[in-house]
Amino acid sequence: MKKKFRPPAPASAPRNNNRPPRQKPEGFKTNTSAIYGVLPVLEALRADNRRVDKVLIADGAHEKRLSEIIDLCRSRSIAWSRIPRDNFAKHLDSGVNHQGVLAFTAAADYVDADTILDAAETPLIMVLDGVEDPRNLGAILRTAECAGVDGVIIPERRAVGLTDTVAKSSAGAIEYVKVAKVANLNRLIEDLKQRNVWVVGTSVDAAMSYDEWDWTRPTALVLGGEGSGLHRLVAENCDVLVNIPMYGKIDSLNVSVAAGVVLFEARRQRAKEE
Repeated sequence: MKKKFRPPAPASAPRNNNRPPRQKPEGFKTNTSAIYGVLPVLEALRADNRRVDKVLIADGAHEKRLSEIIDLCRSRSIAWSRIPRDNFAKHLDSGVNHQGVLAFTAAADYVDADTILDAAETPLIMVLDGVEDPRNLGAILRTAECAGVDGVIIPERRAVGLTDTVAKSSAGAIEYVKVAKVANLNRLIEDLKQRNVWVVGTSVDAAMSYDEWDWTRPTALVLGGEGSGLHRLVAENCDVLVNIPMYGKIDSLNVSVAAGVVLFEARRQRAKEE
């Protein structure tokens, strides 16, 4: 018998509260971010959607795409330098996989929700109801970008925003996906309905499988947070609820994996209509 998708319990990680605060380079501006990793830094430079103040590269780093990062810095007159690898610890939390490259940039911008809602004639939008793990949000943004989603909308409270960890986990997708914050998801859902966008949520109790829905319609996919799933009122306000059948002994998928399963079914259906 098919099992249905059940969101997993949130994972918790120990925090090191004794670590000294990160140091910022001379001339570091307010409302700034430190992004790290080859792909996040490379895509920030390629996209050219936000200010990049400085790029640091660790001595001995030889990743082949570092040459493109250096070329982009030179072409845009962005300061860059090589520093001892041990000096990266001054700017980043311990244990992060920086891959020998770090960029100080303007913070990632949010867009107004209307920018997303007006983006396409037949929109495919993601609404996240309380995703709190930055690695999950980053993975969701990466999947959303690859699936051609028109935008992602998150709540202002009790949810992770566009942090440095999200940027790293998104592998650069944060530079291309429109993300909006709203104060009230239920008001957003009503607005979506007024715009003739179908609101489809995921639920373990849903009778319909996700692949039975017609994703060629203007649709907003609503995914719940880790552990709790959709809030009751959000679920009640959805036009329809769908489940993801499970076939093994484990009865749950990570929320970012669930996003990929559903979004690429939507993309498969839409490709047949093109």
